[in-house]
Amino acid sequence: MSKEVSIGIGRVREIWRYPVKSMIGERLDRGHVGTQGLWGDRGWAIRDEATGEIHNAKRHPILMQCSAMYRAEPRADHIPHVDITLPDGVTVSSDSPAASQRLSELIGRSVTLRPVQPAAETAYYRRREPGAALLGRLWAYRPARRLLQRLILRGPVAKELRTALGREPEEPLPDLSGVPPVAWEYYTPPGTYFDLFPIQVLTTSTLQLMSQLNPAANWDVRRFRPNVLVDTESAIGAVENDWVGRAIRIGNLVVKGELPTIRCAMPMHAQADLPRDPSVLRTIVREANQCLGVYASVIEAGSIGTGDPVELAPHSVT
Repeated sequence: MSKEVSIGIGRVREIWRYPVKSMIGERLDRGHVGTQGLWGDRGWAIRDEATGEIHNAKRHPILMQCSAMYRAEPRADHIPHVDITLPDGVTVSSDSPAASQRLSELIGRSVTLRPVQPAAETAYYRRREPGAALLGRLWAYRPARRLLQRLILRGPVAKELRTALGREPEEPLPDLSGVPPVAWEYYTPPGTYFDLFPIQVLTTSTLQLMSQLNPAANWDVRRFRPNVLVDTESAIGAVENDWVGRAIRIGNLVVKGELPTIRCAMPMHAQADLPRDPSVLRTIVREANQCLGVYASVIEAGSIGTGDPVELAPHSVT
């Protein structure tokens, strides 16, 4: 990505890392980003060993009232232990036998707290629902996705999607055609605990727009769990929607905008001092085509810090 032809779009206002999937994260001044995302981001998750499912706050919103912090700084090849503070204020550590027990009690089913496993261990991440692997292979054929989506939305999966996404009966389900095939075959992309892509970017102009559309709600960035909040200064509206297919330089990191972030039920749930507010999700569904922010993949690994310039390539990249 050439700096001579790049377009300045703002500066990094905040950087966020989430040590445990679906729990409150850590705000950083600086972080290193590899091909699998910000070092240590979603380094841990809770897993049902009987079903293989990797659980999250879409179904267990109480997880968003837990917070987690690393004891040491993560590296690309090392995920340190974490200390988790539960909603009752009790702290448990990932190297304590009590951690999995307390988390099981919290969500009401038997789970274990597990660090991210190598990408080669595909069986660890694979969905066990009948037809998941076939659907993933069929989804890789782009011309078939519209037809497959219509079939999915007419079948039993539609009810499950509606629950996970927090959609009301009268609300439409989102366009899923941009979702990568890996999401249908695996609970999370092998080697990670991300939903779809390793980086999520959100802008201040998007938050300002949503606040104007629903001023009664608190549009705190923590509801949306981005890795990078970009201060887009004088820009107006959801500018990151135009970054899909474009290279974005953040500090000395280069990412590619992949897909607008389809919002699930999580932004409306309570966390820390933010109360539950369904109007947040209702506004996103109604006014923002169900999306807020943009997912990105990593083109060139690097480091990012608050205040770093953010620049956009003028043309799409493959």
